[in-house]
Amino acid sequence: MAYTNKRPGGKKRPPGVKKDNSYTAREEARRAKTDAQSRSFTVTQPAELLAFLLEHMKGMGRNSVKSVLAHGQVRVDGTVVTLYNHPLEPGQTVVVGKERAKPKMKLSGMRILHEDDDVIVIRKEAGLLSMSASREEDNTVYRQLMGHIRQTNQQGRLFALQLLEKDASGVMLLAKTEAAKEALHEQWNTGTAKQSYMVLVEGKVKTESDTVTSWLRETKTMKMYASRKEGDGLHAVLHYKLLKSGSQMSLLEVTTETNRKNQIRAQFEDIGHPVVGDKKYGSTLRTLGRLGLHVHQLTFVHPTTGKTMKFDTEAPKPFFAAFQENKPE
Repeated sequence: MAYTNKRPGGKKRPPGVKKDNSYTAREEARRAKTDAQSRSFTVTQPAELLAFLLEHMKGMGRNSVKSVLAHGQVRVDGTVVTLYNHPLEPGQTVVVGKERAKPKMKLSGMRILHEDDDVIVIRKEAGLLSMSASREEDNTVYRQLMGHIRQTNQQGRLFALQLLEKDASGVMLLAKTEAAKEALHEQWNTGTAKQSYMVLVEGKVKTESDTVTSWLRETKTMKMYASRKEGDGLHAVLHYKLLKSGSQMSLLEVTTETNRKNQIRAQFEDIGHPVVGDKKYGSTLRTLGRLGLHVHQLTFVHPTTGKTMKFDTEAPKPFFAAFQENKPE
């Protein structure tokens, strides 16, 4: 008997073409299967959801319809709805599927600080990638949050507005709509959206506060190089305030006027105080076990409400360990 890779009723996969087992492909296949098993209804007049379902799902008793609702099997315009009295308007689409909603997924390496229809704000821990070009990498901020969104909205989207290094931590902002993404990008460009950092650098910083101005250029090895020569690259400005200082390390609060790629890392290397743990940018200390970079504050104007939103997080405890009294100076 000859075997092929052709399923009954399906198409034969061309020789040499491997099956796509990526997260995106699996999600698309699951949604296609669910859609094929779903029943769809168009709302023609105002009604409450339970009454609408009882009218259109003939043969199902009231308790059965309530069970379908309770298990997250009903979507209104792509969003899971479980409320019996959810108001429906003409033109909306109600889909009833056979697949029950999955239990709320647990997020690893991050926690959600705020979420609404337009944005998600999280705190990312060190060790978690923000995003990956590899389809096989599921454990990233982007992949996990996409899974979180798709549990309630199969058409949900996500746009990362700033990417933190894997070994950095702190507040991250992501947009859930194209309009929110564009509005927030504009805020980054104009300086309306702002970030403050806790940065642990090598060496004893003696100046209480200062401004660092330089011009950044990217080398062929994808490293940003800071130059003091005016016009030699992209203009970059940051301000720092000294919080704690020891013989080996100093803790700074840093704000940036410009949002350049790897700006903080490149500029502090240039002034002789590389970020602790940042081998690429000249650090020789490995005691921290991560990058000494943490976004501790984020401020932006909500793209829909116009309200100023501010999020604060504490710096990781290891940042302060080097300054304990029992540590030698």
